[in-house]
Amino acid sequence: MTTSLVELTANIVSAHASGSQLSRDELIQEINTVFTALKQLESGTPATEVETAPAAPAMSLKKAFQNDQVSCMICGKSGFKTLTRHLKQAHNLKPGQYRKQFNIPSTQSLTAKNYSEARRQAATENNLAANLEKARAVRAANKAAAKPKKGGRGAKAEAAKKQAPQE
Repeated sequence: MTTSLVELTANIVSAHASGSQLSRDELIQEINTVFTALKQLESGTPATEVETAPAAPAMSLKKAFQNDQVSCMICGKSGFKTLTRHLKQAHNLKPGQYRKQFNIPSTQSLTAKNYSEARRQAATENNLAANLEKARAVRAANKAAAKPKKGGRGAKAEAAKKQAPQE
């Protein structure tokens, strides 16, 4: 190899550490894990699957979900209005996986309460519920009008008459 295993390990771990906060112990463990995996790949032996324990939450549920902000229980970052985008970009998790990992009940919203309330208030002020109801009614009417009527033999005969050339 043109690049040494130590250099490769340093590049990989530094790239990972730049995207997420790691404690000193986690950093050392990461270096050892990456170096061992690279060494096994170089020697041709298959890499063994490392059993990782589920990550302990960085904070309690009560601290994570406050009225004005939501915090990530994985990395401890706070100040989010909603967690969904952060979970996808920083941790490659879907909200359901995050809930399962930390036993978050489905009744707990992953958005700040004040943010949800402000959006609800704006929707009410802009009369969005009535607009949605009207749009659904129009859509249902269009769908009903486009639906072909089912009939017996008479319907087939009428359809044949309509398709026959007029003289």
